[in-house]
Amino acid sequence: MHNGRVTDFDPRALLAESRLGVLATLKSSGLPQLSPVTPFYDREGERILVSVVEGRAKTANLRRDPRAALEVTSADGRSWATAEGTVDLIGPGDDPNGPEVEALVDYYRRAAGEHPDWDEYRSVMVADRRVLLVLKVDHVYGQRIG
Repeated sequence: MHNGRVTDFDPRALLAESRLGVLATLKSSGLPQLSPVTPFYDREGERILVSVVEGRAKTANLRRDPRAALEVTSADGRSWATAEGTVDLIGPGDDPNGPEVEALVDYYRRAAGEHPDWDEYRSVMVADRRVLLVLKVDHVYGQRIG
């Protein structure tokens, strides 16, 4: 209900269509660390996938405390959705054909389709020390305003 009327807003639909979000992790002080990310919501698996870099604040925070939240906002700014849960980190990998890089290939295919040069992509994932963040969604909420 919103202002006395039933709305058909589905926050999971907004999560599924959004390709830009803000990831909240917890610093050792307990304060939030906010980072813009490019999420992919796997609705069937109830998980959000994000490619991140080893050594960055969000990755270090999640290695210490796996709790996280991701918020997305509609293009018109009138809807928002937040997913909360715990994170597993896969990688970084040292082998361009190893399972850690395969997980990143799967993420890319789901989020963007086929890459023009998979060998190059794989070598960049190793060189950049990329990690696949897998947020297991425990709770989703959001709102459409107006």
